[in-house]
Amino acid sequence: MLPDSHEKARLVGRVWRADLSAPSVVIIRDCEVIDVTNSVISVSDFLDNDPAVRFDGLQGEKLGKPDDFVLSPYETGYGSPRHSWLAPCDFQALKACGVTFAQSMIERVIDERTSGDPAKADAIRKRIGELIGGSLSNIRAGSEQAVEVKTALEKEGLWSQYLEVGIGPDAEVFTKSQPMSAVGHGAQVGVNRISKWNNPEPEIVLAVDKNGNIRGATLGNDVNLRDVEGRSALLLGKAKDNNASCAIGPFIRLFDAGFTLGDIENATLELSVKGEDGFEMSGRSNMAEISRRPADLVAQTINASHQYPDGFLLFLGTMFAPTQDRAEKGSGFTHKEGDVVEISTPTLGTLRNVVTTSDKAYPWAYGMRSLMRDMAKRGLI
Repeated sequence: MLPDSHEKARLVGRVWRADLSAPSVVIIRDCEVIDVTNSVISVSDFLDNDPAVRFDGLQGEKLGKPDDFVLSPYETGYGSPRHSWLAPCDFQALKACGVTFAQSMIERVIDERTSGDPAKADAIRKRIGELIGGSLSNIRAGSEQAVEVKTALEKEGLWSQYLEVGIGPDAEVFTKSQPMSAVGHGAQVGVNRISKWNNPEPEIVLAVDKNGNIRGATLGNDVNLRDVEGRSALLLGKAKDNNASCAIGPFIRLFDAGFTLGDIENATLELSVKGEDGFEMSGRSNMAEISRRPADLVAQTINASHQYPDGFLLFLGTMFAPTQDRAEKGSGFTHKEGDVVEISTPTLGTLRNVVTTSDKAYPWAYGMRSLMRDMAKRGLI
């Protein structure tokens, strides 16, 4: 779960402390998990106050090794009987950008044209690929070249709301989930049982403070219900925001002299899915092929027209859209219960989760009021 360069990395996370029945802010130093909550009461506060500089001076209680907090997916999360990893965010809004890569943009058009029917996808994918697929990979959204492509697509009758946000001037920014609702490393990740065509979305997630400063990055799984969104874009909330459908972790790696936004812009994410039925799938998402710069996506999220006083985490989108058939030819990929999903990149480590249905995943019952009450009990506020 640790990044390759973890000895030099400044890693911030959150754990559930079973002995206190409360969450704590932790850092990783010398492969030790250190509770720094007495100095840093929330990750949101920490990110607001030059965290990379403060990190080295933080002292706290040593709780154990990172692997000591990796439990079975049925035990992981708020209320665990043992110390457990949580998502490395607390009060921040959980936002996401969609259709930021050409490949995922084309797949969204396919979702729309098939009305969520995977059996119709191959024919439409072939036609779109022949006409425009290769021409979109190097287009910068909002550029003159993007305007020319838009005009050509309109003439072909292929213009779509998804192509509009993919290469038009305005990015798609939506609310992925609610503060405190994300699951962390090792936990179950949820798929709404109404869906028959769904997939993981491996993404880099930026940690942004209240002033719009990008303080670090982590990994995320923006679980998506393709058939639900394919029926109507107005069902995006139902397709994206369900119990345990947002996984983030394992840690936020702070930006410093040795790790910058430039490393994120050139990162490659690896995805693997292994099912209990023997099915295996792998893929990758190359951030160098993103159609909008991450800093631009942040600027379109926080600005004079929209503020986030507790900061936010921002999913940057993915180029990975699985087309590998899991069952009969043309059926495409969809999750099954028990799938093990791993998302990794050398600079950020590995996020691992096990798929279940959202109604079976551990219910989200620990919110901001619970956190405030526990902070008060501990004398932190």
